Amino acid sequence: MSRVIFVGVFLLLITLFLHWRFLSVTRMPTRPKRAVDAALALLWLGAVIGFGSGVEFDPSWARGPAFVGLSWLAVVLYLFLGKILVAVVCTVVRVVFAARERDSSAVRLRVSRIGSAAVALVSVVAVGYGLVEAATPRATNTDVVLDRLPAEFDGVRVALVSDLHVGPSRGADFVQKVVDSINDQNPDVVLLDGDLIDGTVALVGEDLEPLRDLEAPLGVFAVSGNHEFYAGDGGEWLDFWSTLGIDVLRNERTTITRGDAAIDIAGINDATAPAPYEPDLAAALDGIDPDRFVLLMAHQPLQAVEASDFGVDMQVSGHTHGGQIWPIRYLVPLQQPSVEGLDTIGNTTLYTTRGAGAWGPPVRVAAPPEIAMLELTRG
Repeated sequence: MSRVIFVGVFLLLITLFLHWRFLSVTRMPTRPKRAVDAALALLWLGAVIGFGSGVEFDPSWARGPAFVGLSWLAVVLYLFLGKILVAVVCTVVRVVFAARERDSSAVRLRVSRIGSAAVALVSVVAVGYGLVEAATPRATNTDVVLDRLPAEFDGVRVALVSDLHVGPSRGADFVQKVVDSINDQNPDVVLLDGDLIDGTVALVGEDLEPLRDLEAPLGVFAVSGNHEFYAGDGGEWLDFWSTLGIDVLRNERTTITRGDAAIDIAGINDATAPAPYEPDLAAALDGIDPDRFVLLMAHQPLQAVEASDFGVDMQVSGHTHGGQIWPIRYLVPLQQPSVEGLDTIGNTTLYTTRGAGAWGPPVRVAAPPEIAMLELTRG
């Protein structure tokens, strides 16, 4: 509950800032100001419920207000960025008028009012688009050329899915939609690359039941992401996934065969996983045949740096969401070596999926959700 209280206080400060910049500075009349303040209070409450949904609050009742409140946070992002722009314009007006020894208050008030209205409109439209964009993940197709891939695996189809973030604002219906889309692609193997949930097994576990329906002749494999460890013992989630018919790789590997050839699929825990779940690539690759092709599942792209040192042929990752909400994508390279798509880290081919879900706001702007279908071909 302490997390919810902290988030509530932080969001309250943001709400007060919005009241000041959009209502007080623009001198909005009293009656509409009260109506807007009431709406801000309700949206604040929905956002607080959203951060507690799946952990402190049962999604069976919390998911509705959480969806609205978390969506509001995406609007807040654009309102904040827009008000910075309006403030810059007002500052320029003040400086220009001061240089001419003229009073700029009336002009700045007009700029603030018109700018605030424009910012509010653009923010709502952008988030409305983002809600529609995020609602339906679509399959993308990418050919991946790999020099050491055995000839028998040439053309193998891999479905890569990560970052469902089921719990706070999305449930079993969304998972079923993703599962149906995967099965429609007839993959040879399915890789679930972490951050499938936000919440506890007790409150959110039932929402993952559709994962039982995944079909792939070479298997369905999963590794942890960072969010599996945010609500209690992440090991409980990994144990639960195993009950769904998923082969969970915990710093280990397995071998799949096609014809007379074999490749190893290795999986390590997330880079930030706490003890006793720290990632251990050395353990996952211990005793490996150096001539055998290795496909590594690791939630964060930055784990490809170590993978290259160990001679891993290919790594698949998620985590970045492709930035999820523009312009956040421009901050991702500060932490990760790749934002989305195919890349090369050292000697390792890396594919980073944008993910199928969304964290926090169920919104995606200029970063559409994806079910990445990777066709591996021999170079």
